[in-house]
Amino acid sequence: MIAPSLLSADFARLADEADAVTGPPGEGADWLHVDVMDAHFVPNLTLGLPVVQSLLRATVVPIDCHLMIDDPDRWAIGYAEAGAYNVTVHVEAARDPVALARDLRAAGAKAGLSVKPGTPLEPHLETLRHYDTLLVMSVEPGFGGQSFMPEVLDKVRAVRRMVDTGHLRLLVEIDGGINADTIEAAAEAGVDCFVAGSAVYGAEDPGRAVRALRRKVLEATPDRGWSL
Repeated sequence: MIAPSLLSADFARLADEADAVTGPPGEGADWLHVDVMDAHFVPNLTLGLPVVQSLLRATVVPIDCHLMIDDPDRWAIGYAEAGAYNVTVHVEAARDPVALARDLRAAGAKAGLSVKPGTPLEPHLETLRHYDTLLVMSVEPGFGGQSFMPEVLDKVRAVRRMVDTGHLRLLVEIDGGINADTIEAAAEAGVDCFVAGSAVYGAEDPGRAVRALRRKVLEATPDRGWSL
């Protein structure tokens, strides 16, 4: 799955930027990744619920909301109720992540949990049993265009083993520095969904960039049962 990040898109043309990566199954974006930042949890301010609500009316691609915010227990449910397909909160910010996962699902969304590069997984393995998605950050959250941190792939491999052996049931997502040079290593480590910002919206043809990234994943991991 390829999830273009609108953080790297033109905020004045979000509907057009969504259209640029929309296509038939297997060709266009699987999700549109929306980074919500509050200038508190991370040192950047992006967009919020009203913009997401407008975007939901402008595209048929499922919206993947990544909430880099303080107090997600209070704010996350609004994104689920608005119609976001997947709503991800940070384990470092959530007061009661198990209850929050339950509430997100009750509001109609998949529940995602994200960890920063320096956050270990082990203390949160039981919590992950309540989630649908694990988003592994491969840069420090807050700004696009950063360089990929390969050391986080150890987390991906560990979670992939637990998913493959049935100890966890979730989708493994990665966000940060994903491009043509890094996506194969992430795929080989066991990622299911790849968030790519600059690699897509910095390209001359974003739709073609999505297709090229997907092909690299498929060619790098033929054992995963995917087909070209």
